[in-house]
Amino acid sequence: MSGVVCIDASLFLAWLLAEKHDKAALNLLSNWSRDGLELVSAPLFHAEVTSVLRNKVYFRKLPIEQAENAFLLYQQFDISCKISDLEIQKKAWKLAKALDLPRAYDKQYLAVAELEGCELWTSDKRLYNSCYGKNKRIRWIGEIST
Repeated sequence: MSGVVCIDASLFLAWLLAEKHDKAALNLLSNWSRDGLELVSAPLFHAEVTSVLRNKVYFRKLPIEQAENAFLLYQQFDISCKISDLEIQKKAWKLAKALDLPRAYDKQYLAVAELEGCELWTSDKRLYNSCYGKNKRIRWIGEIST
């Protein structure tokens, strides 16, 4: 594995909110931190994290205090993207075509992984299934044991 790993919002939210597979996700985070891996993501990552937290509060699935704490913790993480948005969109478009998928939206994460030459880790089973057997970069948190 390279010194970089791409994550999507679902995996990050598993860390923040103790969601399904949270122990495996936390173990990954600990290992990556120990190994000094750089965390990268697609630009939509930040909008998704913020939106999901707010959505959970609005629909009373998460107490406001917990969401505020999660949002503060999120702001402390250095998760960046050094690739231009247009380059990501072009790659996501190509990936969606190659994978014969109707949407390129979440393929932006896979595009970043492709362009960075690293793995994409997700907690999103639907995203994983859409690429399973077709792209070797995508990894699902459910495939590792805690």
